[in-house]
Amino acid sequence: MAMAQVMNDADVDAIAASAAAEGADVIVFPEMFSNGYSRFDPEDRTARQAWIDAAVPIDGAFVKGVREVARRHGLAIVATFLERGSPKPFNSAVLIDSRGDVVLHQRKRHICFFDIPEEACAAGETSSVARLRTAAGEVTIGIMICMDREFPDVAADLVGEGVEIILVPNSCPLVDDPAVGDVRVAGVRALAFQSVLGVAVANYPAPKDDGRSFAVDPLGKVLSMGGPQPDLVITDFDLDRIRALQKEDWFRRVR
Repeated sequence: MAMAQVMNDADVDAIAASAAAEGADVIVFPEMFSNGYSRFDPEDRTARQAWIDAAVPIDGAFVKGVREVARRHGLAIVATFLERGSPKPFNSAVLIDSRGDVVLHQRKRHICFFDIPEEACAAGETSSVARLRTAAGEVTIGIMICMDREFPDVAADLVGEGVEIILVPNSCPLVDDPAVGDVRVAGVRALAFQSVLGVAVANYPAPKDDGRSFAVDPLGKVLSMGGPQPDLVITDFDLDRIRALQKEDWFRRVR
């Protein structure tokens, strides 16, 4: 698993090539990568509308470009984007398999309606999983977008569908938040332990956020964590171990 801790002006093709060279099966980009989770002046109606107008369709050039990259390098990619919608756009992600096919489409359910820019977005309503083919065999993947990881209804829906690994595109401080410190890391560790699954979080580097993209195993152990700088953070998930623990601790996954 590769977590692309980069800004949205990075060369996606080069990043995918590096991830493939490291043996990654999947690469995850930070939240709303199509516009770099950009903001607008809430008092400027023109700026707000321009931000909304920059939303892209799921079958548009942005997603098609990432599909081509996935196909070219033979790895799966979680691409994130401001998705065109009516009357409001969505904060969305797609899982693209190594053949370049979209196998999962997820809209952020718990949007930050209290802040710019997401107060201009609509919320998604459901969560689902995909069976992704990898070099290690098939794995059941789900997606939570940033704040979705803080709400039990999303986890319950994914666990109910048999999720084994959750991928989290993110845009917020993970370790150095001035108000809550590293509580988000603690929350992800608890999520992994409580639901017996692996989690990988991809975040923007400093100074936009604080980097620290990380992955945890189903016992809540941090497997890897990046620093604040741009990076490609790599980790390995032991699928046999995840499945053995899910069988052993089956009661944690009863909803």
